[in-house]
Amino acid sequence: MHGPAMTDVARLAGVSHQTVSRVLNGHPNVREQTRLRVQAAIAELGYRPNGAARALVTGRSQVIGVVAQNTTLYGPASLLAALEQTAAEQGFAVSVGSVRNLDHRSISDAVERHLAHRVAGIVVIAPVESAGEALERLPKGVPLVTVDGDPRRPVPLVTVDQVAGAREATLHLLEAGHRTVWHVSGPSDWFDSAGRIEGWREALAMAGADEPPLMPADWSAASGYRCGQMLARMPEVTAIFTANDHLALGVLRALHEFGKRVPDDISLVGFDDVPEAAYFIPPLTTVRPDFDAVARASLNLLLAQIETGGGGALRQTIAPTLVARDSVGPPRR
Repeated sequence: MHGPAMTDVARLAGVSHQTVSRVLNGHPNVREQTRLRVQAAIAELGYRPNGAARALVTGRSQVIGVVAQNTTLYGPASLLAALEQTAAEQGFAVSVGSVRNLDHRSISDAVERHLAHRVAGIVVIAPVESAGEALERLPKGVPLVTVDGDPRRPVPLVTVDQVAGAREATLHLLEAGHRTVWHVSGPSDWFDSAGRIEGWREALAMAGADEPPLMPADWSAASGYRCGQMLARMPEVTAIFTANDHLALGVLRALHEFGKRVPDDISLVGFDDVPEAAYFIPPLTTVRPDFDAVARASLNLLLAQIETGGGGALRQTIAPTLVARDSVGPPRR
């Protein structure tokens, strides 16, 4: 099966194939608006013209540099694995610069190491606020994409639609008949966490439901367990949405210890669809991010920059999917 051709890019962008060629070769006599339109079409189609030949001409390697926090958290780890697989399919190797903290110094050092090895472009998995300033201060002209980064900053960004996923999870509980939904949130400095809080609040507002106090946590089962111990003591709680599945696991343990049954007494929805979620007792209803789609979109956006030599604040949001299992039911009358 052949990939998209230059004529496909031209058709989508509404220009001639000669114009696409001029954009690819960095010709100066192309209007900025046209160049951005062609670049967007290249990103959308995943078009890549003979990258190996261009690498020989430019001296650029077939290596993508990735900057990621050294973590075992399911979301970032899954994204990294998907990026490596997708890059291999495009003929690129991945060099991972792991950092302990996503602060300015750590990210800058990791990027400098990648640039010293003449990587073709850089992907930064930047889900926390501390990464934002560092990204804005990176050298100009470096092909760069952030994944799960700050939506307010003008850098190319690909992200899971956290707001839509949380909104769907909360509406699913409300549609089961619950008057409101309590939320156990992730860490306050994570964009994923902020987006899921926003989606939860939107769903409650759409349904005209009261907004209960937020239950702040981290991403761990232990943190979920502590929140679950408080929620289990509150007779008004009938539905809980947790910001990830590990929090849900901790909540499940606490509810079990207090003699609360899921979903008979309390309904529960998580987020991430970790591989173990289908084997919780009961099997957990959760939201599944499409990490493969995020990786594909990130690489396409990066390769479009590499080929055109342009940047721009292009961004793409990937919708997650609700996975309904056995942890949601109607409230007890």
